Amino acid sequence: MKVIIDKRERSSGIGKELAKKGIVIEYKKLDLADFIIGDTAIERKTIQDFVNSIVDKRLIRQLGMLKENFESAILIIEGEDNIYTIRSLHPNAIRGMLASIAIDFKIPIIPTRNYRDTASLLYTIAKRKSRQKEEFGILAKRKPLSLKERQQLVVESLPGIGPKLAKKLLKEFKSIKNLFNAKKEDLMKVEKIGKKKAEEITKVIDENF
Repeated sequence: MKVIIDKRERSSGIGKELAKKGIVIEYKKLDLADFIIGDTAIERKTIQDFVNSIVDKRLIRQLGMLKENFESAILIIEGEDNIYTIRSLHPNAIRGMLASIAIDFKIPIIPTRNYRDTASLLYTIAKRKSRQKEEFGILAKRKPLSLKERQQLVVESLPGIGPKLAKKLLKEFKSIKNLFNAKKEDLMKVEKIGKKKAEEITKVIDENF
């Protein structure tokens, strides 16, 4: 399993730790998220940055974009400081934001102590997703694939598309031909297909080899 890391995270040391564990890493300029593993986007914030992003309202916008463009998302809050004493922000405001992330956005919040702990968590996520693909992916089935399974397999090969989203796309467009002929605006009408993901899909379909 490969972990895609935003170039701005290069100095964090997380990539080096993952490489030591045998994970394939790729640094890219990511407009959304700090890490991407399969169809999961992961946003990493230090405790200081988490609180600051509540104050300047960055967090809501960032999480909304993750939900719009990825099958699933995770928020990592890194550090060992007391989150309620970082700034003169009322504790209830922080609690309210944590509750909103978990309940309204349905994004898991996972605390880590430092960059090494974060790297270990990312390693665990990557290994788990790799096992899931082996255990539940269509390719792992020994019996001959049905027509629907073959169609789903083709759609799953598109960037950022997992099994659930592949089925949604096929139900929306009825056939792979209709899907491949769809405009970016049509793709964005499907839940969890945002502008960024729609552009990546159309690029794969339209660009010459």
